[in-house]
Amino acid sequence: MTPHITALPRDQRHRLAPLLALYAQEMRDVLTGAEVATPEAQAALLARHPAAEVLLAEDAEGRALGFAILFDLPEVVFARSCGNLDDLFVRPEARGQGVARALIAAAIAEGRKRGWSHLRWIVPEADVAAIALYERIATRADWRSYVVRLDPAASL
Repeated sequence: MTPHITALPRDQRHRLAPLLALYAQEMRDVLTGAEVATPEAQAALLARHPAAEVLLAEDAEGRALGFAILFDLPEVVFARSCGNLDDLFVRPEARGQGVARALIAAAIAEGRKRGWSHLRWIVPEADVAAIALYERIATRADWRSYVVRLDPAASL
């Protein structure tokens, strides 16, 4: 299956709510934090966030299969921009069919159009299936990731 990938306009991001519910449920075992927001609140955040960009993967019938959330970031040392893939999710029944690869390929294509120096992302160590894919399609970065938890009840 070759999914159709499109940029999801802000006024359409409410359509992500069912996928966001699945994503949050799945990530509950991986992320910390006391309370997960409702899918509607998550979609509303994406609709109003000034820098968030969303790629949506759909099948031929228009059914949402997955999404990727991107940010265009400054790469100050080289006076360029880079891309940050913040979230990537594919509904469980659509996995293994190339949807995640198609979303990443679309992010890479967008980055090439924008002149990004690179596309980067982080992944929780416990997300073994995602790591297996990423090890096949990308180079592991030699950076460390750190976090300062400002609100322990809502942190990742």
